[in-house]
Amino acid sequence: MSGTTAVRIRLRAAADGANRWVVLVVLCLSLLLVALDATVLHVAVPAVTEDLRPSAVGLLWIVDAYPLVCASLLILFGTLGDRVGRRRILLLGYALFGVASAVAALADSAGVLIAARAMLGVGGAMIMPATLSILRQVFPDRRERAVAIGVWTAVAAVGAATGPVIGGFLVEHFWWGSVFLINIPLMALILPVGRLLLPESRGGDDGPWDVLGALMAAAGVLGVVLGVKRAGTGEGALGPATLAPLLIGAALLAAFVRRQKRRRHPLIDIGMFARPAFSTAVGCIVLAMLALVGLELIAVQYLQLVLDLSPLETGLRLLPLTFAAMAAGATGSHTLRRIGPRRMVGWGFVLTAASVLMLTAMGQHDRPGLLTASFVALGFGLQSTLFGAYESMLSEAPADRAGGAAAIGETSYQLGAGMGIALLGSVMNAAYTPGLAKLPSEGVPASAEAAAAHSLGEAYQEAAQLGGPLGAVLRTTARDAFVNGLHITLLVSAALLLLGALAALKLPRVMECPPKLCEAPEPQEAPAQERPEVRLRLPAGRRPAEAAGSGRAAH
Repeated sequence: MSGTTAVRIRLRAAADGANRWVVLVVLCLSLLLVALDATVLHVAVPAVTEDLRPSAVGLLWIVDAYPLVCASLLILFGTLGDRVGRRRILLLGYALFGVASAVAALADSAGVLIAARAMLGVGGAMIMPATLSILRQVFPDRRERAVAIGVWTAVAAVGAATGPVIGGFLVEHFWWGSVFLINIPLMALILPVGRLLLPESRGGDDGPWDVLGALMAAAGVLGVVLGVKRAGTGEGALGPATLAPLLIGAALLAAFVRRQKRRRHPLIDIGMFARPAFSTAVGCIVLAMLALVGLELIAVQYLQLVLDLSPLETGLRLLPLTFAAMAAGATGSHTLRRIGPRRMVGWGFVLTAASVLMLTAMGQHDRPGLLTASFVALGFGLQSTLFGAYESMLSEAPADRAGGAAAIGETSYQLGAGMGIALLGSVMNAAYTPGLAKLPSEGVPASAEAAAAHSLGEAYQEAAQLGGPLGAVLRTTARDAFVNGLHITLLVSAALLLLGALAALKLPRVMECPPKLCEAPEPQEAPAQERPEVRLRLPAGRRPAEAAGSGRAAH
């Protein structure tokens, strides 16, 4: 054995002692990148619109191609990691993430940027399942794993909510492509560190890998979301451009479900969805992410285009949401024990809905106190909902299916983010466009009205080109239409959140946990046969069922 190999083996023994917390740092940096890229582009949307001039559909795809592709491929790469090695897939994901970031930063057209964002989604799908599997491996003790997952939860919130702050600073001082360049030095750091520190692991032999099933699921999700996008961008709910992808996507998803039911070794155990608490928890995760990411995108446009704040000021206005989400993640385990999943998830949705309704008081004038209070309630409520929903989902899943349940949770998380941008963005567009109908009667050219209908950013550009009284009329009308559309979108979001609160009534009233797991036992030396370094020598071994956990929630 060479000296380099010996050093690498000693470093990979990070599952023992304090070093496993170093592994947690590496894994959290991985999650930070995935979460950051879901929102870092939001404050750069006006600059991207001005530079690349994408269509309304193109703009939506630029923003949510990343979370959508990531959600679609989680199952595929999660199962592939079980076969060829999770660490190997993770390192390949790091490399792809770095290359895609460079392509996105230098994109000179909307098509290239969409393709680069899709590549980032592929890299994210390779990273996320592998990090969760390694996290479960290096933290076999349930109490320590709960602490680790609490840190994981907080990092997810930090990444999603600080993305606009970092993006705002970069856009203000450099150019919009710089929001992607921040990934490259982080990749250059964690790729060699991860190669040295992270242990390799594989799942057991669960039969052949269902590649066709994974591709069917990915294509089905893409078709459904594309139909939702088309419905909200002037194609019409019954138009062929809307119905075709919706029907094809729904048919593929139905075929995927039937295929999984027939297979002896399915990718997804569809039978878990027959459990009311499990299916309810998955739905709550989707609704929570739908509200968070969709509203954040619209809020960024409101802060920049209506209140005329700089990108950095916009990011700072969203910072209270970050701290509130971190607080909810830090106290989530304690709260769950005290009030139980039903009340934690239900009241989390109610608090979020109340914060959204508070935001309907926003108009064309800045009200920083209202915004801060609303964002604090929004962050705390949504993070509480996600924490309780994840715990309930994993508790309802059979012990030997905990890994599959975690994959479903991650898919729901990313799918909710993509659907939030698509659905709420579509509602916003549908509510915004009718407000421009009176422009021709005011003397504004039809071409300017058509361009203004794409987005508020384009409306401002057309107004600047027209100049004079007509430019002022176009700018004022478009701003009024945007604020009106924002209020309608907020009401739709609040209704969905209250629906989630009602659905949460199907969750368990209390968190059932054996006393020996809920109460911290006396510290003692772990038996040698349970030490992580021993398990690392078993390439085909599975973690005990008790050690399975979620990537974002724990008890």
